[in-house]
Amino acid sequence: MKLANKRRLATIIKDRTDIAVAPESLFDVLVKRIHEYKRQHLAALHIITLYLRLRRHPQADVPARTFFFGGKAAPGYFLAKRIIKLINAVGEIVNTDPIVRDRLKVVFFPDFNVKNAHFVYPAANLSEQISTAGKEASGTGNMKFALNGALTIGTLDGANVEIREEVGAENFFLFGLNAKEVEELKARGYRPRDYYEQNKVLREVIDFIASGALGRGDVELFRPIVDNLLDHDPFLLLADYQAYIDAQDRVSALWRDPREWTRKSILNAARMGKFSSDRSIRDYCDRVWNIKPGQ
Repeated sequence: MKLANKRRLATIIKDRTDIAVAPESLFDVLVKRIHEYKRQHLAALHIITLYLRLRRHPQADVPARTFFFGGKAAPGYFLAKRIIKLINAVGEIVNTDPIVRDRLKVVFFPDFNVKNAHFVYPAANLSEQISTAGKEASGTGNMKFALNGALTIGTLDGANVEIREEVGAENFFLFGLNAKEVEELKARGYRPRDYYEQNKVLREVIDFIASGALGRGDVELFRPIVDNLLDHDPFLLLADYQAYIDAQDRVSALWRDPREWTRKSILNAARMGKFSSDRSIRDYCDRVWNIKPGQ
């Protein structure tokens, strides 16, 4: 069933974007409102990391992945719009490079909405829930993905905490600082450039963005993102970068074992009963309305 849903989504993507994706690849999905705290640009840093890894070592053992993004930015939210531009620029270079285009694909789903979501959630293998810990009130997309058997990579933020408790820590790809650690790091005085200077791979990724390679030579196009990350980074992308990359490597390792991935996927779906609407309505009846069925 999962493969059938992936084939259906691949057909829709081909029709709407003319991008051909392989249904057998790992469908890595991040669809939600575009906002800095939700950290879509952290996922973009991961794609660039893989791209540069494959450019340097074309025979590297990197399983085929298709990265799906979707969502809208508020009309006046400049940086969020520039993040959308960054994702599409990464897709433009990755999807056309003969060295990696059969290993990595990037798709920004046009006009993502509730109707289109019906095709996306059932097709996802990996659900990206990577907001800065302490910033997400709850989240419902993560519930929809897990109910459809997608494994989650995420921080201890919002409903991720309860999802991880229900599906089992061993069936959840956890990474990053928790909410307390975020506050402690900020209180000590967070210097994002320290992470940039001390991590060779991260420095290579940031320098690649700053070089203009993603802007057809325009070094100013993504300068606002680079400057924001190096000088401010209010949502701690650079602090969580290496932990995220390490977690993604664990994702790749598990994907190489289809039987074990499938087992964990089934457990994700089977253990999500707590998040059903039936349970929620029963709780309202018992705790808020004080009514019984049939009244």
